[in-house]
Amino acid sequence: MTPDAILTHGPKVLTQAQREAYFRNGYLSLEGFVDKSWLDRLWAATDAFVEESKGLEKSDDKFDLEPDHSADNPRLRRLTWPASHHETYWEFGNRGPIVDVAEDLLGPDLKFHHSKLNFKWSDGGEEVKWHQDFPFYPHSNGSVLAIGLYMADVDDAMGPLGAIPGSHKGPIYDHFNDKDEWTGALSAADEASLPLDTAEYMAGKAGTITVHHVRTVHGSMPNNSPRMRPLFINAYASADAYSLTPYPGSACPQNETIVRGRRARWAQFDQETCKMPPDWSAGYTSIFALQQEEDASLRAAE
Repeated sequence: MTPDAILTHGPKVLTQAQREAYFRNGYLSLEGFVDKSWLDRLWAATDAFVEESKGLEKSDDKFDLEPDHSADNPRLRRLTWPASHHETYWEFGNRGPIVDVAEDLLGPDLKFHHSKLNFKWSDGGEEVKWHQDFPFYPHSNGSVLAIGLYMADVDDAMGPLGAIPGSHKGPIYDHFNDKDEWTGALSAADEASLPLDTAEYMAGKAGTITVHHVRTVHGSMPNNSPRMRPLFINAYASADAYSLTPYPGSACPQNETIVRGRRARWAQFDQETCKMPPDWSAGYTSIFALQQEEDASLRAAE
């Protein structure tokens, strides 16, 4: 659905100025948008999964762990597909307050794409290099976004999400290296071509949400604070934005669920090319493992 068409529908929770800022810049931040009652419920589920992870020695299809993770010093990078693992996560992604935000920016016919919980653990939790989401899960059009929830207070030392304004209106970048291996990040040359000095880093109190367009160039620095920075991400698409590839680790049964309105009878297409991602049917861990070159078996284009 095009921005002009979306803006003809009255907003649920955003102001018209906020919607226009999102379409202009490619991202938005709303301080303290999610209330304490939701945060308490999400933390109860999350604490239980952190405890469960202590029994693991290596990553699996549920938990992505830093190499030095241990029972005494748990260091999670990601809980994969949280909506599939606990009803509270799915309730939040399906009926929580962020769905109104998604509708205001994607239109009245809306589908859920996926969820993930990135921990970015304390004292050096890994960076996320500059990248776009679209090359990971290309769609027939770009009316796709991700909404992140800061479950704890996030300051500049904790590696808040950063985005480059207007980058969603630029090219869809190649996320392969010169050996045609998937890296999940922009090349050094493409990165150097961007106005990185304009990047806005979106810190905020617990309950703050960040919203970014699927084509916005974004990333985050390492977490050098003594506190972890859990970011619960839910991605949505307009109903007329059809996935061109299965999403990595398609074990998430909620993928493509219509959460508002109805399924589109017609697909809308953007007339622009995009290099397709690798075949991840053999498995997928996370952007962290790929960018840190741990997932060598999944880096080839075919």
